[in-house]
Amino acid sequence: MGLFTKDIKSMEDLLMHGLQDIYYAEQQILKSLPKMIDKATNRDLVSGLKAHLEETNKQVERLDTVFAKLGKEPSGTQCPAIDGIIKEADETAGEIEDKAVLDAAIVANAQAVEHYEMCRYGTLIAWAEELGHDEIVRFLTTNLNEEKAANTKLNTVALRKGVNAKASSAA
Repeated sequence: MGLFTKDIKSMEDLLMHGLQDIYYAEQQILKSLPKMIDKATNRDLVSGLKAHLEETNKQVERLDTVFAKLGKEPSGTQCPAIDGIIKEADETAGEIEDKAVLDAAIVANAQAVEHYEMCRYGTLIAWAEELGHDEIVRFLTTNLNEEKAANTKLNTVALRKGVNAKASSAA
């Protein structure tokens, strides 16, 4: 089902599509995070990405619970937005030879992913509240809060842990 197809006839349909979208996105992120971890060289960045990989697994489990509470089977629908963000990240990473500059690019690419997720979770929370699905709001809110925290950690790695400074002094 595309975002604005005839399959979406109600707000409930829109919520379900959004949940399938973020479910797919989290699955794609689970596939791409190990590649980012392998390419990263900054110790704090590697550590943060590994921690977020574990968090992402828990986020998928929470989404499984959300689907169950709604009486639905967990499923994803292709999300061109996350596919594009990940494709761009892979292409950028493939073009950068200097490891310090690559670390800065990884931070930026990871933040693009986090911002996408924050946007989606925020919308899903608002829709779930509007539709009276209070039983799923806390699971979505927990995921949103983890995405916000991951973004803050990425900022810290870039600005206070020296990733940007080291990249800017690279040849």
